[in-house]
Amino acid sequence: MKIPLLDLKAQYATIRDEVMQAVSEVLESQVCILGPKVEELEKKVAALSACKYAVGMSSGTDALLAALMALNIGTGDEVITTPFTFFATAGCVARVGATPVFVDIDPGTFNINPALIEAAITPQTKAIIPVHLFGQMCDMDPIMEIANRHNIPVIEDAAQAISATYKGRRAGSIGAIGCFSFFPSKNLGGAGDGGMCVTNDAVLHEQLLLMRSHGSKPKYYHKVVGGNFRLDPLQAAVLLVKLPHLDEWSAARRRNAALYDEAFAGSPVVTPHISPDCVSIFNQYSIRVQNRDAVRKALTDANVGTEIYYPVPMHLQECFAGKHRAVGSLAQSEKAANEVLALPIYPELTAEQIAFAAQTVKDAVRQAQPV
Repeated sequence: MKIPLLDLKAQYATIRDEVMQAVSEVLESQVCILGPKVEELEKKVAALSACKYAVGMSSGTDALLAALMALNIGTGDEVITTPFTFFATAGCVARVGATPVFVDIDPGTFNINPALIEAAITPQTKAIIPVHLFGQMCDMDPIMEIANRHNIPVIEDAAQAISATYKGRRAGSIGAIGCFSFFPSKNLGGAGDGGMCVTNDAVLHEQLLLMRSHGSKPKYYHKVVGGNFRLDPLQAAVLLVKLPHLDEWSAARRRNAALYDEAFAGSPVVTPHISPDCVSIFNQYSIRVQNRDAVRKALTDANVGTEIYYPVPMHLQECFAGKHRAVGSLAQSEKAANEVLALPIYPELTAEQIAFAAQTVKDAVRQAQPV
């Protein structure tokens, strides 16, 4: 049985005609930069996220970059974030000239541990970036309490968590700015790169619009230096077709996660812990196993796709190593990096495929255990 980590063709087959029609409308209009499709998507994502404003961006990475620029974060500043994340989170902090300050994770949720944040705050701390990893939001109340007490803005990296909730509140709506990614593998994925910032702050909304278009307002007049971060209307058109299916697709991922949970019950496999305060969209389903590499090989041999999110924490990446933290200093992130393994979780999976993948994992775990 061949089970890919993600099967985008299966999803596309169900919406092909709508996608082709939407793309054709953009091409026929020849409005190829921003325009009505981008504006429509912005309004709908803002509403979905319980935010007043949304600004389409060229990628999730550029959404983070624009958010940092809109908050005027730069050289000499520090930004607190997690080391257990995709590179863009810390990379964007470094790109604006600031220093990422890494705080360890909660071993259950993989998200930043709020109890460790305050000790990392210095006079140079200018933002906190919690990452809603794998589709589950961080424990935002204590994070916001700390941030508000120190007057530090929070940027939610919600690249993997669009429409996820924490105590009934939507991802992106709690901090000063929320950042989404529309990379094809996301629950709401485009046909290429794309992203979006959301906010409830009118001033930040204007700043984000400026940063998206070279800091220009009016055209050819530049009070600040921005970038070219515009969302392509072709991507917006594809995303508008997919958006009405988002809740259904995320519910299917939760259903698949429940099937995995049931299959792994009573085994040594550690399944994802979802806080009772959260509704996850399961962008990934990452288990923890002691013999991760052997388990992954067994799955590969059985034609089951897997991925390791993420094998090297940010503080141990070559470009950051030695600058911030030493090996062993962020123990939970390092342990997770050695144990996590993402299994297929996409909506179109069948119960038979999930059962096969789970049994392959359990067999591999059992074979690797000492007799």
